[in-house]
Amino acid sequence: MSTATLSGVCPECETDLTVPALVTGETFSCPECMLTLRVEGIEDGQLSLSMVEVQLRDWGQ
Repeated sequence: MSTATLSGVCPECETDLTVPALVTGETFSCPECMLTLRVEGIEDGQLSLSMVEVQLRDWGQ
């Protein structure tokens, strides 16, 4: 039994990533820069990734 893995590159720190099988729309964190990434597409085992913009909560202070 083999576990499928996918490859990609972090768009922020350019770290080569190897992750277990994901689907389009899933998010995960880059282990190097901790940026949240979204899977935009998968083609021939290669991930197309985009950065997820994190919005901080405005507490009105």
